[in-house]
Amino acid sequence: MSLRLAAYGVCIEEDRLLLARCASPAGTTHWTLPGGKVEHTEDPFDTVTREITEETGYEAVVERLLGVDSRVIPAAEARLGVTHQNIGIYYQVRITGGTLRPEPDGDIIESAWTAIPDVARLSRSSLVDVGLTLAQTRPATGHIAAVPVGGLIHH
Repeated sequence: MSLRLAAYGVCIEEDRLLLARCASPAGTTHWTLPGGKVEHTEDPFDTVTREITEETGYEAVVERLLGVDSRVIPAAEARLGVTHQNIGIYYQVRITGGTLRPEPDGDIIESAWTAIPDVARLSRSSLVDVGLTLAQTRPATGHIAAVPVGGLIHH
């Protein structure tokens, strides 16, 4: 089993959500939230702003913690063929500067502002739905029910 701790930024401005389009090794693409792996000894609070800058070109500040999501991806569905657990920490963020661009030498080939009603029509990571639900409902526990995958929603 593999384990990944990650931090994700949920940035909503004028009913639009900031998304990043990720390319997979198989050549397919899907939309996700800007964010990524917490490096050894790194604070997740710092990870989210670092990742946003790396992936989108924007500078951001954290406004609040939205919640934590833990998902287990069965070996048959995981990229590496072993059961994988992803623990995601979701933050509400605000853009403070920078210029929107793709990630240089990275997996993010495009970043874009997407109207929230249009998100449901995108091929996307379930992380998008988790982050959007946390931002819209703000549960006191910081936890929501698991987002089912299938159709346009991927692990």
